[in-house]
Amino acid sequence: MTTLKALNVKNPVGIISMQFVRPFTRADLGLFRHIRDLGFDFVELLVPEPDDDLDLRETADALRDADLDVVLAARVNLQRSIAGEDAASRQGGIDYLKRCVEVASALGARIIGGPLYGEPMVFAGRPPVPWSDGQIQTRADRTVEGLAAVAPLAAEAGCVFALEALNRFETDIVSTTRQAIEVCDRVDNPGLGIVLDTFHMNMEERSIPDAIRAAGPRVVHFQANENHRGFPGTGHLDWPAIMKALADIGYTGPVSLEPFRRNDDRVGLPIAHWRAPREDETEKLQAGLALVRSCLAMAEAAQ
Repeated sequence: MTTLKALNVKNPVGIISMQFVRPFTRADLGLFRHIRDLGFDFVELLVPEPDDDLDLRETADALRDADLDVVLAARVNLQRSIAGEDAASRQGGIDYLKRCVEVASALGARIIGGPLYGEPMVFAGRPPVPWSDGQIQTRADRTVEGLAAVAPLAAEAGCVFALEALNRFETDIVSTTRQAIEVCDRVDNPGLGIVLDTFHMNMEERSIPDAIRAAGPRVVHFQANENHRGFPGTGHLDWPAIMKALADIGYTGPVSLEPFRRNDDRVGLPIAHWRAPREDETEKLQAGLALVRSCLAMAEAAQ
């Protein structure tokens, strides 16, 4: 099983940095120390764009100084989609994933997670398309072919791509754990694994624990998010059962918190969009962290 290289604790827990600020720039590097002081082991960063104000060497130094590890999250789109109808967008997808490996190597990251295949719906404002059976198969084949082209590059660099299934409202390519398993098994390369996100699983899986057990050793990253995308413990997800399933598959990799806060209940609010916090969320973040860690500890003790 592939885990973060430099981490020396079982099931390290981290937070996605965009919860603090977005976009993340060199002016925000001081947050790494704050994240560590909150008790987190790593931070999950969006793969920076070439024109972002974020120097890779400076970022790597700041991570090391804060004793913080890093996981990367890919940002695919219609112009870089390995499943796309347009050859230029497919090549754009390949080129982007290659760059993700280069960035990971520069920052010392070992995991690059996300949908990877491209063509988002909600965040791109794209409606679902009624593809024919032939088109569906072609898009699936393109997804596999694209990932098969870049997975060996990741493995050679000591990295692993983590394929994420998004709910049906955010993608029409890989929405379930079963679909992610199929793609991962067809690629069949150590440079590709699966990242599971309980927010999406809550919508698409009959049983989150059963889906985790089905994915088994393919899981290289895990995102512990509530059913409403809030802080763990504030929704209806059964965290002891979820963490028991992780223990059942012998998962020792990273677990991240990715809350999209809902602190404004105005009618007409575009809740799908990320928004900055309006309050100090230290206590909520630490409470979520404590819940996840305690459930992991109980699950391990029950083995």
